[in-house]
Amino acid sequence: MRTTILCGCLILSGVTGANCQAHDQSAEILDVEHADADFAIQGEYSGTIEVNGNEVKFGVQIIADGAGKFRSVEYSGGLPGNGWDGSDQTKVPGSAEVIDGVCLLKANNGEGRGEIKNGILKLLSDGKELGKLKKVKRESPTLGAKAPKCAVVLFDGTNADNFVEDGLLENNLLKQGATSRQKFGSYNLHMEFLLSYSPKARGQRRSNSGCYHQGRYEVQILDSFGLEGVDHECGGIYKIASPAVNMCFPPLSWQTYDVEFHAAIYDSAGQKTKNAWITVLHNGVKIHDRQELGHATTAYTVAEGPEDGPIYLQDHSNQVRFRNIWVQPLK
Repeated sequence: MRTTILCGCLILSGVTGANCQAHDQSAEILDVEHADADFAIQGEYSGTIEVNGNEVKFGVQIIADGAGKFRSVEYSGGLPGNGWDGSDQTKVPGSAEVIDGVCLLKANNGEGRGEIKNGILKLLSDGKELGKLKKVKRESPTLGAKAPKCAVVLFDGTNADNFVEDGLLENNLLKQGATSRQKFGSYNLHMEFLLSYSPKARGQRRSNSGCYHQGRYEVQILDSFGLEGVDHECGGIYKIASPAVNMCFPPLSWQTYDVEFHAAIYDSAGQKTKNAWITVLHNGVKIHDRQELGHATTAYTVAEGPEDGPIYLQDHSNQVRFRNIWVQPLK
C-alpha cells in the first residue's frame, strides 16, 4: 500500500516573519543555539494516520536544505528502525514562505496539506484530517555506554593524549582527523559522534568523516538524514556494502556506532587466508552483520597486512565531533 500525503502546507503558529527568514547557512553549525529557524522545522515526526478506514503507523522526516527550502520523506509503518516496513520512501520537495506572520512550508507538487503546531504535525487531505504525528527526538540506547574494565579508553573528554595529532580537543570534544596511538587487532568499539548542521551543503560535503578500523576499513560518517542509505552514506562501507537501514538521526543529535571487528588472518608467508569482517550497530540498530571486508576502502591510511592498525577518524574538511570512544580488544 502506497500512501503519499505530505506535504502541502506546514503551518507554524506564533512564528514571526523575521524568525522564518533563512539566515546565512554557509557555516557548519555545531550547536543548536546558532542554528537558524529552519532547524526547528527539521526533524522526525511519528504517529498514525487513517488509510482506507484503517489506522496505520506512519513516520515523516523533514530535512532542511537551506534558505527556507525543505524535503520530506514519508515511511509506511513508522520511522526507520522503528516500524518502517522497508518499502520505497516517498520523497516530497518543498519550500517555506512567510504570509501574515505565519511560516508556511509548501510542497512543490501541491499535493496534500499539513499543519505543525506545538510539535504536532496534522496531516490533511481534501479538508479531511488523516492523523497527527508528534515530533520526536530519538536517542541511541547505547548513548553513554560505559567502557568495560578490560577496555582501552581512547577518549573520555579530558584530553586527546591517546591520539597522534595535536590540537584535537575543543570544548571537551574530539575533532575529526584523529589517529589513535595504540594499534589494535580484533576488538569491540564504542564511539559517539555529532554531525554539524550544514543545510546548504550537499552530498559528500555534508558533515563528511569516517571511522577507519585498523586505518584500513571505513564505516562512513555523513549527514545522511533522510537519504537513500547507500554505501557512500552514513553507516555504509564504501564500495563494499550499504547499511541494512539508514539509521542516521538529524544533525546536532549525538549518535553511536557499536562495532565488532575481526582482523584478517594471514599465514606465515604473509598471505591473507581469511578476510576481515565487521558487525555494526548504528544508534542501536544492526546495519551490518558479519560483513566481509575483502579489501581496504578508499583513502585508507594503512595498507592491508597482518600488523595491527589504529582507529582513524577521517578529516574530510568538514566539522564533526566525537566523544566516549573506547576499544575492548578481543583474543
